[in-house]
Amino acid sequence: MWRAYFDMKEANYKNSDKYFHARGNYDAAQRGPGGVWAAEVISDARENIQRVTDLFKHGDSGHGVEDSKNDQFANEWGRSGKDPNHFRPAGLPDKY
Repeated sequence: MWRAYFDMKEANYKNSDKYFHARGNYDAAQRGPGGVWAAEVISDARENIQRVTDLFKHGDSGHGVEDSKNDQFANEWGRSGKDPNHFRPAGLPDKY
């Protein structure tokens, strides 16, 4: 998961967020049941923390709720062993 996170930061590529979510969870799931568990715990914690920070920044406006749902969909996609390239944006360098 960390490799996908750092690659996402390095790539800084528009509309690549869901791809890196799926890839990080996929990579973790390939390590077995413990990897699936860790990916779920980390992904859920990350999304919950973001919801709290969004609440402080934007109030109870619902800001970020849809994005969080989409992130979780990509997380679950990768954890289930499905190909993360489903979310790969056109033009993202092959390095990633």
